[in-house]
Amino acid sequence: MYRAALSALLSHWWRHPLQLGSLLLGLALATALWSGVQAINGQARQSYDQAARMLGQDRLEQLVPKDGQRFSQDVYIALRQAGWLVSPVIEGAWQQGDVRVRLIGIDPVTAPSDVAPDGVTGAGDLRPFITPPGQGFAAPDTISMLRGVTGLPPLSPSEGLAPGVVLMDIGIAQTLLGVPGEISRLVVVPEQPFRQAPLESVAPLLTKSAPGGQADIARLTDSFHLNLTAFGFLSFAVGLFIVHSAIGLAFEQRRPMLRTLRAVGVPLNVLTVLLAGEVVLFALVAGLVGMGLGYLIAATLLPDVAATLSGLYGADVPGSLSLRPSWWIGGMAIAVLGAAVAAGQSLWRLRRLPLLAPAQPRAWARASARGLRRQVFLAAALAVLALAVAIWGRGLVAGFVLLGAMLMAAALALPAILALLLGGAERVSKGALALWFWADTRQQLPGLSLALMALMLALAANVGVGTMVASFRLTFTGWLDQRLASELYVNAQDEAEAARLRSFLEPRADAVLPIWSVSAPVQGAPGTIYGIADHATYRENWPLLSHAPGVWDAVAAGQAALVNEQLSRRAGLSNGDMLRLPDGTEMTIAGVYSDYGNPQGQVIIAVDELTAMFPDVPRLRHAVRIAPEKAPDLTRALIEEFGLSPDNVRDQAAIKSFSLGVFEQTFTVTAALNVLTMGVAGFAMLTSLLTLSTMRLPQLAPVWALGLTRARLARLELFRALMLAGLTMCAALPVGLLLAWALLSVVNVAAFGWQLPMHTFPADWLRLGLLALLAGGLAALWPAVRLARTSPTDLLKVFAHER
Repeated sequence: MYRAALSALLSHWWRHPLQLGSLLLGLALATALWSGVQAINGQARQSYDQAARMLGQDRLEQLVPKDGQRFSQDVYIALRQAGWLVSPVIEGAWQQGDVRVRLIGIDPVTAPSDVAPDGVTGAGDLRPFITPPGQGFAAPDTISMLRGVTGLPPLSPSEGLAPGVVLMDIGIAQTLLGVPGEISRLVVVPEQPFRQAPLESVAPLLTKSAPGGQADIARLTDSFHLNLTAFGFLSFAVGLFIVHSAIGLAFEQRRPMLRTLRAVGVPLNVLTVLLAGEVVLFALVAGLVGMGLGYLIAATLLPDVAATLSGLYGADVPGSLSLRPSWWIGGMAIAVLGAAVAAGQSLWRLRRLPLLAPAQPRAWARASARGLRRQVFLAAALAVLALAVAIWGRGLVAGFVLLGAMLMAAALALPAILALLLGGAERVSKGALALWFWADTRQQLPGLSLALMALMLALAANVGVGTMVASFRLTFTGWLDQRLASELYVNAQDEAEAARLRSFLEPRADAVLPIWSVSAPVQGAPGTIYGIADHATYRENWPLLSHAPGVWDAVAAGQAALVNEQLSRRAGLSNGDMLRLPDGTEMTIAGVYSDYGNPQGQVIIAVDELTAMFPDVPRLRHAVRIAPEKAPDLTRALIEEFGLSPDNVRDQAAIKSFSLGVFEQTFTVTAALNVLTMGVAGFAMLTSLLTLSTMRLPQLAPVWALGLTRARLARLELFRALMLAGLTMCAALPVGLLLAWALLSVVNVAAFGWQLPMHTFPADWLRLGLLALLAGGLAALWPAVRLARTSPTDLLKVFAHER
């Protein structure tokens, strides 16, 4: 009996292969989008873990300079003589053309044995490693990237190193970086002598750093990965709407079958288990397909993600994908869990199904009305939650709770809003055909509601994210015009060349402005301190968000400092507050400036104060003011007469183009997920309409019999889909604008530390509305054509059945 019951249940899908395909494809797409995002995030976090493990930074203490700068290796010698077992490390960026890597130099004799590749430390032969040109180690992807690059020692592959890192002997690294005799930090060996001189007496400029300090990059990028996860979850939810709709419609179609199986003696528990097993089977099949699609999505998007993380955060992530068993297990688990969630309502309704329950669409519509009221109450509760979080919530998690509650409230309220609008249209209509059309549309609403909710979520996300990106683009472009006021930007290779460069430029340019900076902790977090000259370029162009009277005079006199918006928000600083700098100096904050694209804190002081505070500050970068028409001639003179490398001189337009390119690449992944979500929503409409079209002959046959042609019925079906898509777009627009506000004013502030002004783009809304109509029209076209081609015999057969 059980085998016969299972065969009867599965026979439904053989008779409705399109419905089966929509169920499997919907679940596969949902799994693909979710697992693809998780694969990208997992790859990035694996790189962060590698970076944290490098040289034992995740478990060994370090001695680092308080001002964040390099220090003399004489300090290392003094510490060793005082009984400290420490090992020196030099670290810095090395570049040749467009290729940039991070060099790390270690002392193989004193380094702990388990913090470097095999053969580098311990009793092995160290001569190849320490004898120039030496031997370097790098990840295989990094070695491939460096193929053809000269100047580095021969490289050997090491899987344990983070991407973009080359490990070598400290002496060779110091030579390549041009910093002989300097050290970045000291690794503290776990086993220390019982007696040793206090650190404060031997190296007062150093401080102990606890293990795990280098995992800051993972915390810094949490906002980016949380954003990707949110998009993946949204796409997963939209895909589940397809699954839920397909399972729900199949349940309604199989009511007579379920009634018959119960009547012939199949126990309710057995029937429930068989249906649950059917769902799990479909979930496993669709999950395998979805995991394959997810891998393709992740592999396609990962290079753009890697470029974004490198450009925004300085985080090195490989552009190729490596997957672990946990990813496969997690993806299959989420597919089964998603299918269970989508099928939960149908299984619950099966448990409450009366033995002789009818299977008529009108009864289904009436039963759905009760569920609609519960849905409205839930939407109201979520709206209240969103309002409470918007008023009292703080932090990134609260921001995403706000987004989720707001979107789900709007989606759950959509069917009730559409029902009210359709009921109003029915009340003001005149004529039998119009009354039938509106009543029939309301009856179809339960079957289409999930697809329309998915479409609204996709449209709202598109409006919200599109408004955020376009607002960011508009603001960012204007901000670049202010920040990049100089005509040329030049960079010397070393201090000697920099001095000659200044002498060369002074008689040829209107002004040569230093762009000198040091990386140093500010308010307890990594930051950058810049020194600027007193010049009209800054007074007239620098993008100040707020400032005290006489701000530039105070900065030029060395009495005040400027801070960027990120530092102001993170540390709660505003005009008039005191800022403590790394050397202990305190300055009054005279202004806060916008600094888009930078996740770290930044301080600007007078250049004389910077050089006094940090005498060894690199003096290599300069901005050159000159009449725009003379800039090309000066560029040629710098390259041909002075001998400056073409890579070290950039004009304003080139930097602006590069910055905008980084900006566009930053949102490539977001745009791709938007497109995928819209595609899934359009597919949800198609599958729902196709499934409903097979159930609607009993409602359409009487109207056809009364004289309405099949072609006109098909046109009405097409118009119905276009109308519902248009109404959904109208409902999605205010939700999308609220989403944009939340992204710009809540999530962006919590994630990055800056707030962007919100701009509106009606032309984009019009294009998106046309896209929504196109999606609805294409989804309805196939069912409409099928209806127009339905033979009169099939329509007449409706009257031969008992209904």
